[in-house]
Amino acid sequence: MNTKKSWRAWKIWIGAALALLLAADVALAAVLWQAARDPQAMRSQRDRLSIQGKLLKADVERGEKIKSSLPQISKDCDVFYKDAFLDSRTGYSAISEDLGDLVTKAGLKSSGLTFLRKDVADHGVTEITIKAGVQGDYPALIKFINGLERSKNFYLLDDLHLESSNTGGIHLNLTLRTFFRT
Repeated sequence: MNTKKSWRAWKIWIGAALALLLAADVALAAVLWQAARDPQAMRSQRDRLSIQGKLLKADVERGEKIKSSLPQISKDCDVFYKDAFLDSRTGYSAISEDLGDLVTKAGLKSSGLTFLRKDVADHGVTEITIKAGVQGDYPALIKFINGLERSKNFYLLDDLHLESSNTGGIHLNLTLRTFFRT
């Protein structure tokens, strides 16, 4: 009796395996039939997937390169923060002196500076808006703006207005921004 049960179980397992093999054959035949029907579509899909794979690989490589450069970028940012942003205790006098020197070297007349302070939360800096007015001829104004660009201090030029002056020169109103370390 035991041998009949084991043969019966063995026949069921063999039948199930043959049924699975037959189902796999039918599925493979369907795929091959589809491929034989439209080989151009299969080639174009393969090519598209190949291109997509290359693009994804390039994205991963770019990401790895960026990830490896992050420590250097962090160091560069720290150096920029320390070198470009003045200390808030001495910043106003340094800016006044620098802009005064630029006005003098350019041969312009200044109508004064106005400072507006704005704290930037959670960044360790204070934003300083500087409004300045200078007057002179066109080459002197260009020399002044060039001096702003080449200054050791960090300035962002936000606004620039030219007006003719009663004395025959040009009046330039500037709005600059800089940042102080806090």
